[in-house]
Amino acid sequence: MYRMMGAMLVSLGIALAVGPKLIAWLRKLHFGQTIYELGPAHQKKQGTPVMGGLMMAAGILAASLLFHPAQWEGREDFIFPLLAVSLLSMGVGFADDYIKAVKKRHEGLKPLQKIAGQVIIAAGFSVYCYFHPAVGSKVLVPFLNTEWDLGIWYLPLMTLTVIFIVNSSNLQDGLDGLLSTVTAVGSSAWAVICVVLIALAGTGAAAVPGLNTIGVFALAVTGACIGFLRYNRYPARIFMGDTGSMLLGGGMVAIALLLRRPFLLLLICFTPVMSSVSVILQRYYYKLTHGKRIFLMSPIHHHFEKKGYSETQIVSMYMGVTLVLSIIAVLSILA
Repeated sequence: MYRMMGAMLVSLGIALAVGPKLIAWLRKLHFGQTIYELGPAHQKKQGTPVMGGLMMAAGILAASLLFHPAQWEGREDFIFPLLAVSLLSMGVGFADDYIKAVKKRHEGLKPLQKIAGQVIIAAGFSVYCYFHPAVGSKVLVPFLNTEWDLGIWYLPLMTLTVIFIVNSSNLQDGLDGLLSTVTAVGSSAWAVICVVLIALAGTGAAAVPGLNTIGVFALAVTGACIGFLRYNRYPARIFMGDTGSMLLGGGMVAIALLLRRPFLLLLICFTPVMSSVSVILQRYYYKLTHGKRIFLMSPIHHHFEKKGYSETQIVSMYMGVTLVLSIIAVLSILA
């Protein structure tokens, strides 16, 4: 527990310390956001530095390694897989941001390039989990206290899950402080789940492989998000960009798979999931009805903007929803 709290504090401190220098450096290089939206009036944000996810990555990486449990757990040690999925996902996002900010090609990576990178990362991680003795093809079903063996279907289903959550996080990053706020709450929930599982094991963390490591990583993510919020809350001085959103999405889904609880993503990552669902519904409804819309604009947080809610009100609402659903996710462990 002390290592987890230490990871959060160090990650927070690093993000706070790196922030001003990173913002100044990105401004000097003119790595600013270009606003192309036709919806809510975000034009005043034109030129705000992007790639702020780098400050979160610095905090997560340093804190995760520094507070890694003293005893190496061999194959059951999850720190490098967690960091790999997060940082490799961030790499795809960084390439997209770089092309937009530096090459001034507003479309960024071509869709095929982006999805190819994500498929390689997601498939590789799914294979790792499938063959790992502490993970395997069985997933835990919340509240029912039972396991569901997916067999070989685990590989394609979890690959799709990783891609979906990473892109859902990317879609949610549309308002100042939104994704970093809900991720801070959600990653805290994962850490609490680790602590509860350790306590339930009775004989300590050694009886449940990897829990201390996952908890350290989860609270490192929390600390990085809180530190980043110092500069990203409304009005934002920096955006995380695809660099940050894919970093956070990769980290959250990696935790879920290693804990064998992907179903809890529907609770802990409910708001990013609904961002994707709203886009899918809007697109197909528009096609089926030849121009009619369900939402004033998608993703759905822009719909709330169109309805007159301020950015801070929407962030508060999303945080409240995530907090309630995260508590339910933690309680599911005790069922």
